[in-house]
Amino acid sequence: MGHCVNIRVHDIKDKAITLAGEEQIVDYPTLLAMETSGECRFVRPLDIHLSIAREYDHIRVSGNVATAVGMGCSRCLVETVHDVVSAFTIVYSKDAGLKQDEEEVELAEEDLISVTYEGDEIDFTSEITEQVLLAIPLKPLCREDCRGLCGNCGTDLNVAECGCDRQDVNLKFNALKNFKTEK
Repeated sequence: MGHCVNIRVHDIKDKAITLAGEEQIVDYPTLLAMETSGECRFVRPLDIHLSIAREYDHIRVSGNVATAVGMGCSRCLVETVHDVVSAFTIVYSKDAGLKQDEEEVELAEEDLISVTYEGDEIDFTSEITEQVLLAIPLKPLCREDCRGLCGNCGTDLNVAECGCDRQDVNLKFNALKNFKTEK
């Protein structure tokens, strides 16, 4: 399937247009760079669904994007797969220097993203990229109760008990509990 994330403005009439399809990560430079640098691994293409409608002098896009990423657990480093799902609404306005008052009225709606466009075509790539980035977990866990690695010998404590005395490590952090910052 071809690139489904751009549309010619004059094709948007009164009736909403639906664009849906799978997009490969290779078409999204920021996401591809994350994969290349080893931050995560996209295990599925982006599944994109957009509904595009003309509203007065702007264009409203309601959509959702879903994929899955493999990431190392932030405690034990084991790679686990996480679903990445985001629903969004974006209002595109022609870049014609809108008056500030008008902008604020439109942005009163919660969770609305306002973007300007130039020319006669709108490309949704950067907004979709941003939605995926916001939905990727910052500190992924393989499971909620992951015990992580032993700070002493590096054993994965989910798999085996290493026998190290981790009391020393805890004592170091206990000293910080009484630490007060001067205002």
